[in-house]
Amino acid sequence: MFDALQFLTTTTGFWHLTPGMMFMWVVGLVLIYLAISKQYEPLLLLPIGFGIILANLPLAGLMAPEEGLLWKFYEYGIHWEIIPPLIFLGLGALTDFGPLLSMPSLIFLGAAAQGGVYLTFFIANTFLGFDFMESATIGIIGGADGPTTIFLASKLAPHMLGICAVAAYSYMALVPIIQPPVMKALTTDKERKIRMKKGRKVNKLEKLLFPIVATFVIILIVPASAPLISMFMVGNLFRESKVVERLTKASQEELLNIATIFLGLPVGATMNAENFLQWKVIFIFVLGLCAFILSTAVGVCIAKVMNLFRKNKINPLLGAAGVSAVPMAARVVHKVGQQADKKNYLLMYAMGPNVAGVIGTVIAAGIFLTLLQ
Repeated sequence: MFDALQFLTTTTGFWHLTPGMMFMWVVGLVLIYLAISKQYEPLLLLPIGFGIILANLPLAGLMAPEEGLLWKFYEYGIHWEIIPPLIFLGLGALTDFGPLLSMPSLIFLGAAAQGGVYLTFFIANTFLGFDFMESATIGIIGGADGPTTIFLASKLAPHMLGICAVAAYSYMALVPIIQPPVMKALTTDKERKIRMKKGRKVNKLEKLLFPIVATFVIILIVPASAPLISMFMVGNLFRESKVVERLTKASQEELLNIATIFLGLPVGATMNAENFLQWKVIFIFVLGLCAFILSTAVGVCIAKVMNLFRKNKINPLLGAAGVSAVPMAARVVHKVGQQADKKNYLLMYAMGPNVAGVIGTVIAAGIFLTLLQ
């Protein structure tokens, strides 16, 4: 009997369960529920939720260094900078820079919306005791770009990777709830009714040259952004060239889907009870929300400032689209604009600062890496 009992206690996980592990099961199940029932970023939150459960199963060893299956996914996929750039390759193949090129001044709104990233960085470091690397990782949540958040966290604060990823994707899913009150509070009804002047027509050559020129300029200015920017722009070049349809389709579909699976599971698996059940986690979620709100607010305010110097006024709601949640932020801008004027169509204009925000967030991450790594 003693031998049988000893065998059970040493080979099964039941005897090694802790309250913290079971709490993390609940967290994982909640994310799975939100992904399936509420459709909150299901492509990422569902595998992340399941990864959390797997990481908190005792004796499974899925995150055991050198041997664990999910550890290998994390080490060779995320830590080695493979999977986030592959995600960006797919995103680039899905992105149309036409709205941005038709009104190039909108790029300033994409840059302005990164204000929340930098403000949150200083708040986290100055007032809440996070070190520089942790503060940068928290701040980047304000860009509302999950792959960039994961990319930066894996380099600067690996222990916070899962928490920051969940926060980033959660707030991306909540864009329709978080952004409208901020947008309405900072604009008047008259401003929300501003109709945009039609942008110029963009020719094929411009679309072909943009990813090539942008690659040169951005990487020369911020070399640390190269892994993400290079893949983003080559994916876009696939799309605009119209001569590699197979590569474009593979980047948009099969490769992007596979990369998403191998991103979500190991990210969730970094959230074991030891890392998650700390007081700092609450601050990370609160600060991430603050970063997102600040990014929205700064984008709107800069649009209003730009209007002081423009003959053709910009609808300041477009500033809220400067966060990287593509295309959800642009859709929210369009919806809020139509609440003020049903005949005001802002979607295509909002896509300009929206795609500019993707580039802006990557540049912000590159600046942090340059200064802190």
